[in-house]
Amino acid sequence: MKFILNRELLLTPLQQIVSVIEKRQTMPILANVLFKLENTQLTLTGTDLEIQIVVKIPLHSDIEGSITIPARKLLDICRLLPSEADIKFELKDDKLKIQSGRSRFSVSTLRAEEYPKFEMATMDCQFNIKAGQLKQALNKTAFCMANQDVRYYLNGLMMSIFNDQLKFVGSDGHRLSIYEGKIEEKTEIESRIIIPRKGVIELIRLLDIDQDDDIKVEFSRNNIRLVIGTLTFSAKLVDSKYPDFSKVYDQAFKAPIQIQKQVLKDALTRVSILSNEKFKGVEFIVKGNNLKISTNNPEHEEADEEVEIEYLGDPLSIAFNSQYILDAVSNLDSELAVLTIAENASSCFIEEASDQNYKFIVMPMRL
Repeated sequence: MKFILNRELLLTPLQQIVSVIEKRQTMPILANVLFKLENTQLTLTGTDLEIQIVVKIPLHSDIEGSITIPARKLLDICRLLPSEADIKFELKDDKLKIQSGRSRFSVSTLRAEEYPKFEMATMDCQFNIKAGQLKQALNKTAFCMANQDVRYYLNGLMMSIFNDQLKFVGSDGHRLSIYEGKIEEKTEIESRIIIPRKGVIELIRLLDIDQDDDIKVEFSRNNIRLVIGTLTFSAKLVDSKYPDFSKVYDQAFKAPIQIQKQVLKDALTRVSILSNEKFKGVEFIVKGNNLKISTNNPEHEEADEEVEIEYLGDPLSIAFNSQYILDAVSNLDSELAVLTIAENASSCFIEEASDQNYKFIVMPMRL
């Protein structure tokens, strides 16, 4: 096995693959990247057995072969070589000789035959989506995912598709974010799946491309696969059913509160400085067109600030985790935020006045 490759062609795929590979491995070979050279094409594969990234690079070579190489060591070598440098690879016995200019390296390898297969079921469903829409959907919901929750179905994003209607939902049990949008094609698909947390985070990173690029999405009951240009991302799905959150809509609500997004963000940021460091609780006291945001902490320190709002309902008082409200408001695209509190004060909807694609629901807390 012998070939020459430009540094720039190798660096980005290696960075994408290394982000998937765990630093601590149960199998030593999982710390390696699989190089497979055949049909004038170099295929790079990296996996942690839950997620897999495969990148194809055109390469003019008549020699075929395959080997696995320590991924992080190879990335460090490539990163520190000069820009546009040509890198010569040559396999001799179980050592890979790497040469570029006056730099020479000899790296240990493991046989490609020992590299584990990533189990993939037959893909039943398929649709296309623009990279920009998919990234927006993930960004507006991913921050609500739980992290290492015992309710493992919350450690990921629920993706629902009904014909051309697409929905993403993220929740950690205290708050919930919903993105709803339309894709350009009618699919005749009716399905719900849960994409694992790590897969969602990697996908967001991989979607840093032209927003008008088409992404091919394929999935089955157990797996999802996305084709992003020359890169193929695959992940095992969370084998569970996502909770039914639709009941939160079936209740009476108070009159909506309209407030300038930036005004609310600035006031919350200032007041929360003196909130309890663990719970971040702040109280909203609404009376007429005035909102008073207040807090205190165990050191008997206090803070409050009043802001103007538009509100036609009865006076009310309710408390929230300030960070949850800030996260939601920061994801609004419009300058106006609309807060709608349930009549029984069990939840608060945060959304935009006109565009209803994105909704955020936060549960109140007791101070």
